[in-house]
Amino acid sequence: MKRAIVLALVAAIAATVAASAVARPTAGTGSDAQQAVSCKSSLKIAIVTPLTGGAGFLGNAQLSWAKYAVKRLAPGLGLKVQLLTGDTPVEQGPAPAQALAQKYVADQKVVAVIGPATSGAAAATSQTYFAAGMAHISPSATRTSLTKGTPREGTPGFFRVVPGDFIQGPTDARFMVDKLNVKKVVLIDFQEPYSVGLADAAEVVLKARNVATVRLSTSVRTTDFSSLVTRTPSDADIVFFPTQQPPDAQTFGQQLIEQGKRAKVFGGDGANSPAQFKLPGAYVSNFAPDISGIAGTKSLIAGWKRDNPGDELESFGPPTYGAVQVALRAIKAACVANKNVLPNRRAVLRKVKQVRIPNWILGGTFRFSTKSNDPLNAKFYIFQIQPNGTYKLVG
Repeated sequence: MKRAIVLALVAAIAATVAASAVARPTAGTGSDAQQAVSCKSSLKIAIVTPLTGGAGFLGNAQLSWAKYAVKRLAPGLGLKVQLLTGDTPVEQGPAPAQALAQKYVADQKVVAVIGPATSGAAAATSQTYFAAGMAHISPSATRTSLTKGTPREGTPGFFRVVPGDFIQGPTDARFMVDKLNVKKVVLIDFQEPYSVGLADAAEVVLKARNVATVRLSTSVRTTDFSSLVTRTPSDADIVFFPTQQPPDAQTFGQQLIEQGKRAKVFGGDGANSPAQFKLPGAYVSNFAPDISGIAGTKSLIAGWKRDNPGDELESFGPPTYGAVQVALRAIKAACVANKNVLPNRRAVLRKVKQVRIPNWILGGTFRFSTKSNDPLNAKFYIFQIQPNGTYKLVG
């Protein structure tokens, strides 16, 4: 009888130990317990951006500059880097970005992510990347709450090399008041965070400057804007149209003209596409200037054009080159600090904030703010579309 009791106790203890082992991740299985990776091996970084769908123009421009950055910069740093590509069509919401985040976290050779390109995708995946200790550096996600405010959607692992909407919205609004002398502005949002945030930020400044505002809203899937045009007052000076799909801005502007409305369209960075939004007289803002006007970029641009014959220089690609440059510098610094071995991805993450780059592709010297993971002293630029469809820098 005693022997049976002892055996029962042993069995119970063994079961408890086994259950405890399942409940607590063992060494090597947690997100921070990544296997060490040799810096002399082929490392991977992934770019997460919309390559198809309405914002495909943006993603393909970013991809071309990411490839060029890896080709041009990695060898000089003594790194062998493979670039992985992940497609996140904006029309499909956060699901593609979330699936890609799981995929890249599971691949031990992926040590950093470029992107996500859009704010929604960044907000939906930042926690997943950060839990794995992975730096994710966006060249275009501008939502304010990714780096500022409460609740904050971006984690300490999220960085961006372009300014946020807390700069873009007020910049656009001040330009309307100070340069265009507007009296009435219509602000349209598309019931999703990017446009709502931008419209909100611009509206605050406009109201503070005693400009009359009209707020309209529609679905992001709207393709016929005639009802919105009808609701646009005839005496409106500007319609702020922060879409992420440039053809929609073009369609809306044409429908304004068809209905005899005098208001000019003013798009945000999501509408910045000379090939798709080319309505003469309209305005558009972006986080990057035409880099051909920046000293020292001539050979850089020439090299990119050799790799991408026939492609036009635009504003979304160059910041991606910069984001890759930041990632590669951080990887190199982590390799040096750890004797050519990356103990985990967090070793790279710790170095991102320290990166300084003179002769930055967008001008000046790049560094991150000490107060947030935003670039220091970055700004937005205003363009007006000319009769031949070109974008002229006006502010």
